[in-house]
Amino acid sequence: MIKPRQLRPSASFWEATRIALDSLAKSKLRSLLTLLGIILATTTLIAVTALIHGMNLYIAEKVSNMGADGFRIVRMAWFGPWDPKKFYEMMKRNPQIKKEEYEFVKQRATLLKGLGMMVSRQVRVSFKGNSVMGVDLEGITDNIPTINNVQAGIGRPISIEEVRRHARVAFIGNDLRTRFFEGVDPVGKVIQVEGAQYEVVGVAKALGSVFGSSQDNFVMIPIESYFKTYGAQSGIRMVAKAIDQEHLMAAQDEARMLLRAYRHLGPKQDDNFSIFASETFVTLWERLTSAIAGMAVGIVSVFMVVGGIVIMNIMLAVVTERTHEIGIRKSIGARRRDILNQFLVESSILAAAGGLIGVFLAWSAAVLVRNMTPVPMALPWSSVFIGVGLSAVVGLFFGIYPARRAAQLDPIEALRAEK
Repeated sequence: MIKPRQLRPSASFWEATRIALDSLAKSKLRSLLTLLGIILATTTLIAVTALIHGMNLYIAEKVSNMGADGFRIVRMAWFGPWDPKKFYEMMKRNPQIKKEEYEFVKQRATLLKGLGMMVSRQVRVSFKGNSVMGVDLEGITDNIPTINNVQAGIGRPISIEEVRRHARVAFIGNDLRTRFFEGVDPVGKVIQVEGAQYEVVGVAKALGSVFGSSQDNFVMIPIESYFKTYGAQSGIRMVAKAIDQEHLMAAQDEARMLLRAYRHLGPKQDDNFSIFASETFVTLWERLTSAIAGMAVGIVSVFMVVGGIVIMNIMLAVVTERTHEIGIRKSIGARRRDILNQFLVESSILAAAGGLIGVFLAWSAAVLVRNMTPVPMALPWSSVFIGVGLSAVVGLFFGIYPARRAAQLDPIEALRAEK
């Protein structure tokens, strides 16, 4: 006869693991109902984490094309909670940005690697009777594609000479190439932008979509050509890139100072324009994700507590079922610690199994959402380990009471229990 104290700890652990797995296999419905709270908690935790992580990558890669060293100067930009009163005050106070202001800042700025100017509107674009509505027409300076990280896939972007001489040329997005020039070289072809003819000089590499909205549905033309057709009275914005990321804040301050000087703003007067960089979007997104994460933590906590209580009740029932077995083990020398460890390991394994099922469900949901919708999902491995680990900890915590109850059973009374 082998006494329990002669058993190695690893043997006791694997024995308890085998018992837990046998319990899961023999009572499938009871096991599913036992682990339902843990499964829902883990699924919710990992699904929310996958959504937030995917959105973070999405924001970094696609939503903000300014890069870590870029910023914008616009008439007005609104961030944070909506306040109609302040918004209308800004509309009254902030004048349109002028071409002369762009030239003033460009000539005097010392911390900018590049400063461009652009303006846009929605138009209809046609080619040989085939028309597309709602295309973004962008009047640009020659350096805008470089500053905005837009590369040519076919042909070339607009040159500085074409901007100077108001040339009727166009640099188009990949959506228009697919619509008008599938299987045909678009360079040299002539498209109509609201009736005006423009020769295509290049096609941009595909940029993809943002929340289902394509970033490739555009036509870029020289900004002077845009001004000639639509005027230069409204919609102008400056697109800037600092000499490097470390000088981003200093470059924004320099641009702010120059524009304030041009507009003769006093020290106590507020800016009547807006400057924002990529970090503005990142900060707003972090606020949103913090709120989402907070809600998720609340939901997960409720599910975990409910799941833990269910596990505790089931383990109490298991202790009752195995009272005779516990009596036999104690009568041949099993210590309280051996019984305690057995039931703690079993409850932890049960909870961890629920965590694994939750991971699988969350992963399946993430793949399904990513493939069938424009919502990005990316599952970080850290969330998998956290989900399974948290489930095991919950099982361990809520298994303490049943395990202690089993360990404290009197062997004589336990042996009298019916099998």
